[in-house]
Amino acid sequence: MTESRSANQSARMAVLLVLSFLGIATFAARPADAAEGITESILTGFSQTSAPKTFVASLDLVGTPRSRLILLRRPDRVAIDLFDTVAALKTITIEENPIVANVRQGLVAHDRYRIVLALKQPGLPVATIDTKDGHSVLKLTISATDAAGFGRAVASQEIGASVDVAKGVPPVSGPQERVTVVIDPGHGGVDTGAVGRHGTLEKDINLQFAKSLKQALASLPNVDVVMTREDDRFVSLSERSKTARRDKAALFISLHADSIRYPGIRGATVYTLSERASDQLSREVAESENSSDRFVDPKWQEGEPEVFDILIELMRRETDSFSEHFAAGLVEEFGRHKVRLIRNPKRSAGFKVLLAPDVPSVLVELGYLSNVDDEQLLLDSSWREDTASAIASAVSGYLGSRGLAATLDKAEGG
Repeated sequence: MTESRSANQSARMAVLLVLSFLGIATFAARPADAAEGITESILTGFSQTSAPKTFVASLDLVGTPRSRLILLRRPDRVAIDLFDTVAALKTITIEENPIVANVRQGLVAHDRYRIVLALKQPGLPVATIDTKDGHSVLKLTISATDAAGFGRAVASQEIGASVDVAKGVPPVSGPQERVTVVIDPGHGGVDTGAVGRHGTLEKDINLQFAKSLKQALASLPNVDVVMTREDDRFVSLSERSKTARRDKAALFISLHADSIRYPGIRGATVYTLSERASDQLSREVAESENSSDRFVDPKWQEGEPEVFDILIELMRRETDSFSEHFAAGLVEEFGRHKVRLIRNPKRSAGFKVLLAPDVPSVLVELGYLSNVDDEQLLLDSSWREDTASAIASAVSGYLGSRGLAATLDKAEGG
């Protein structure tokens, strides 16, 4: 038994060293931590079974993590936090079943890995964990319930104590720290951006809307709002993304109202970063927005060269996942608020302003000044306030899903 335990510990140390070298691990195995009761673990496997009214997920781990369950609404989700845990899995996929629609996962803090299961129907989770010879299997069972039952469970969060059998980790009681959201009004100063058919300047539209969005977000508790510009001044694309990194933003939202060569196209679009544009329109929009740096003094561009090593790539992959999560929620909120959208409103392209590797970022085209109807709409104060409210609601839901701010109900009830 002693030899087996020693072998398991050696194997665990080897995996930790490899993960640390690759930039995946955020900690190293330390005997002192073990003495203090801090568990370090690695998620190595995920499997599922299902029945008409139940869904069971089995998580294989090296080590025994502290863990807790969280219930989230709008949409209904079950989240499980694994403390001091890293994943050796690139992705987790969900097979077709009647309870769980999809899954997202990733680090939500330096010491916490989260798996979020989006529900097709309300369900109540129960978790158990079995440990043997340094390995653990955490079994999460979600049983179908009605909306009222799910609502009561969300309100009480009493099920959280059932997750960590050994320590009884309490459920989330609310955010512990304030978070920052950076709003980026595109263009400004000498860079006017697009010009509408009736002379409307994009830089003015973006700034007006940013101020409305800042006001809408101000009602969310635990959220601080920073703007990359608050007046008519030029700010380079790199400085905009640097602002988000400098303020350790939880989210970066760049606002635009471009002009394109298709005057019949109108409506909002939500863009995320990708090396290849999702379509020709996205490619053209990215080229237009990226051209803002033609106004930059050449001496400003003599900074450090871009570094694309494996650590940045891993960070970028995690950030992209969160960006996609927020973008999907934003499109959904736009639909709920009856904000006009173009066909296939969630797109992607190589926007320079979204390059911060550690800040989830989206670029929102509020409409297109090349369309006369959009130009008129973009100048309408009531449309601006309602659209800002939709974005604030999406921000609230996103932050709530990551456990960064308990703002969901307040935002959507306002």
